[in-house]
Amino acid sequence: MPSKRPIGIFDSGIGGLSVLHHIRKLLPAENLIYVSDRAHLPYGNKAGEFILDRSEHIAGFLVQQDVKAIVIACNTATAVAVAHLRQHFPLPIVGMEPGVKPATQTSRNGMIGVLATEGTLVSGKFRNLVEQHSNGADIFYCPCHGWVETIELNGASHDKTYQMVERELMPLLEKGVDTLVLGCTHYPFIKATIQQVAGSLITIIDTGEAVANQLRRRLTEEDILSPAPPPGREDYWCSASPENTRQLIERIQGHPCIVKRLPQQDC
Repeated sequence: MPSKRPIGIFDSGIGGLSVLHHIRKLLPAENLIYVSDRAHLPYGNKAGEFILDRSEHIAGFLVQQDVKAIVIACNTATAVAVAHLRQHFPLPIVGMEPGVKPATQTSRNGMIGVLATEGTLVSGKFRNLVEQHSNGADIFYCPCHGWVETIELNGASHDKTYQMVERELMPLLEKGVDTLVLGCTHYPFIKATIQQVAGSLITIIDTGEAVANQLRRRLTEEDILSPAPPPGREDYWCSASPENTRQLIERIQGHPCIVKRLPQQDC
């Protein structure tokens, strides 16, 4: 039956806010709980066992908050932990997936670049995704070292990100890619800079909207969409630096918020 219970969303930092934006736009009546695991940022260079443990801890916390669904708004955590979480928690769990399939459908020359963390690129889930959907395209990978940390520090500051993006993108552009896949939820915040460096002829694929659509499908299937009038409530939690996290979220979201620190056992 329709439910006012919240939806839980988590990421290693503030990148998942790019997904929350699409969820809020599509599902304005839903109550949302966002968890930023900034004490352990970034996930991309961490061992799989560690990411699995953090994901299970945070999912457990969200279940304690009586969420009706969980969105893993992190490509690396999805690649490592989504199957495990679905086995352990009896509720809809939606993860991120780099947009390789839409990229192959969009590309004109079959040359595609995937921008992601190393943790995503080396995962078996991602390799299987490429095998299933590459459709004969040439897929080039770019482990964007330091991008997550820079975005966490500076948000979408053009001055701080342009040279970083240019340095990583040039090898892909020299190979002739005509489509770029944003394989990390932090990267949409610097999409304008990526587009400027790549040029207007390069197509950029972001899967945040697709994740919001999948979440709505799952809630509809379970008949647990919120019956309340919009707007829904948003609650924010973090594992470190709540004041700094609050300032960053407010800069991105454009409205005041309160950020609470996770209980010690979940940090």
